[in-house]
Amino acid sequence: MDPKLSVIIPCFNSEKTLEETLNSVLNQRHQNWEALIINDGSNDGTEAIASVWIEKDKRIKYFSKENEGLGKSRNFGISNAAGEYILPLDSDNLVVEDFAEKAVAFLDSHHEVGVVHGHAEYFGEKTGIWAIDEFNLEKILVGNYIDACAIYRKELWEKVGGYDENMPYQGHEDWDFWIALGIQNVRFYHLNQITFRYCVCGGSMINSFNREMLLLNQDYLVQKYSRVFHKYYSRLYSQNESFNSEQCKNKTSQDLVSELLSRIKKALW
Repeated sequence: MDPKLSVIIPCFNSEKTLEETLNSVLNQRHQNWEALIINDGSNDGTEAIASVWIEKDKRIKYFSKENEGLGKSRNFGISNAAGEYILPLDSDNLVVEDFAEKAVAFLDSHHEVGVVHGHAEYFGEKTGIWAIDEFNLEKILVGNYIDACAIYRKELWEKVGGYDENMPYQGHEDWDFWIALGIQNVRFYHLNQITFRYCVCGGSMINSFNREMLLLNQDYLVQKYSRVFHKYYSRLYSQNESFNSEQCKNKTSQDLVSELLSRIKKALW
């Protein structure tokens, strides 16, 4: 029998965190799962740890490939997944014990919903709750506020062509993915509880981003979804004496991003 849920765990030099992440999967109340470890060209002890775990539990599978980045690793894992539902899980994060149980039950009984997500709890160098709002397409166009650690139907990944592998810098593939689903009018369900624990530590990707990298990724998304951006936000320019819709179209996408952010966040956040 095929598993109901496929947990996709890309790894790059994850020897310090992988075991704890796998334990969080093993401790799920929902047990009809498989976990796919995707070793993205690690040069530490990641493979040795994975080898122990695939012997420990046959639901855990291991794949090794050359280093290609997060988007390609997730796509590789999902293309080899047998589950009806997908849970992307970073190799330093922890999934809460009842998340899969509640999300799978909800998706099974609500066929109109495509994605289930919730709040996060920080651990490591930062503590506290990351309160994640319900999905809103206008809001997520401005900035991503929903982590990749959500459970969704695999058919949706197929529908939008998977995670974008061409972004200037890896780490925002989930942002693009949520926008792509939102444009397709996919319904999100917000599970009002902590669903995973988010690691903030020295090697976390969140700590590697600088402003230039963020702006380049934003610029890429504005170009990719230019019609959607203009549809939602040109009216904000028309309300300002300095801009009108035509001027908005003629501005460079980087200018558009930097000027839109401050104004739209005031309106939506």
